[in-house]
Formats: sequence, structure tokens, C-alpha cells
Amino acid sequence: MARPRRIVLVRHGESTGNVDDSVYEREPDHALALTERGWRQAEETGKQLRELFGRERVSVYVSPYRRTHETLRAFHLDPDLIRVREEPRLREQDWGNWQDRDDVRLQKAYRDAYGHFFFRFPQGESGADVYDRVGGFLESLFRSFEAPDHPPNVLLVTHGLAMRLFCMRWFHWTVADFESLANPGNAEMRMLVLGDDGKYTLDRPFERWRKPVPYWVNG
Repeated sequence: MARPRRIVLVRHGESTGNVDDSVYEREPDHALALTERGWRQAEETGKQLRELFGRERVSVYVSPYRRTHETLRAFHLDPDLIRVREEPRLREQDWGNWQDRDDVRLQKAYRDAYGHFFFRFPQGESGADVYDRVGGFLESLFRSFEAPDHPPNVLLVTHGLAMRLFCMRWFHWTVADFESLANPGNAEMRMLVLGDDGKYTLDRPFERWRKPVPYWVNG
């Protein structure tokens, strides 16, 4: 099995929805574009990626959303060195279709009280639903490693929640661990690095906004 030396996860750059949540009332989530600042963020991350990968080949998986495709485009990776596949299982959590801003704010308050992992948005998904499809993608990814000529690098261009859930599944984190972690910032990276012992480690942790609290512990 030709396991890659690096698996790099990147969140998309700042999108119009990150700066104005009323845009969800006029445009579908999957169609939201990067802001000018988002393009700059992605271009800066692209510089880091080009330095990291050098002339090595990269297997790229990108969420089907506009903002992730634009982020990937802003990386300016050498097309002769990358193999790009659109991967719907890496898409953002579905919050329903057209979204009323006040209703979404109410649903987010419910989610904060109920728990981000288990709360399901009406006509949308829970964090657990996203975990399941990210887990399905991870199984497909493992099968791809069986190819003897698999590139030494994997790049996932996706969303903050999907990044946390990918790592949760990979490292067998608990739900309480997941609930204690914050999303990375726009265009931020996290990298799984293959060690001499054959195990992957995370290059740096996600920011933790509270200590993990199991659901069965009161107070």
C-alpha cells in the first residue's frame, strides 16, 4: 500500500456568506463565491502549499461548492503535478435550501444547546450525518492507497466542519472531543504527517474553546 506522506486539509477562503449571512436568503449556499479577501487568503495558502509539495505529485479532492473550487484555483498548483477529483462527500453541512436569516440564527441557538454533533437542521443535516459521509469518503481514500503509483501527497479542499469530522474519524476522537474544538479559520491548513512508525500525526491541533465534557456528566 502506497500511503501518502502527507494528507493536507484546507478550509476555503472567506466567502460572501462569512461576511453577510443575509446572502443565504438570495443565493444557494453551494453558489457563494469568495470575497476579495478570501482570494488573497487562498493565494497566500497556495504559496505555502507549493513550497510544501515542491515538484511532488498531489492527489486533490475538492468539495463541489463554488468557494472551494475558487480556493483551489487560487492555489495556482502546477496542473502537471496534480490529479483533481470533485468529491461531493466533502461538501458543507446541509442547512436546508433557501435560508431565512432569523430562522437560521434561532436554529443555531438550538444547536448550541442541543449539541453540534447530534442536532439536525430542519430539512438539513446533523454533524453526525456529515460524519457518516466523510467516513465513507475516508474508506474510499484508503482504497486509493492500494495503487502502487499513488501520489505522495493528498490535498482536501473542503469546509471547517468537514475538516474536524475527518480528523475525528481518523484519530477516533470522541463526540465530546469534537464538541470542544473550533473550526479553523478561512484558508487555514491542517496536515496529517506519516511518521517512521507508520502512524499519522496532526501537525497542529484545532483550537479548543472548552474542555471536553461527556454528555453523561452533569454540572
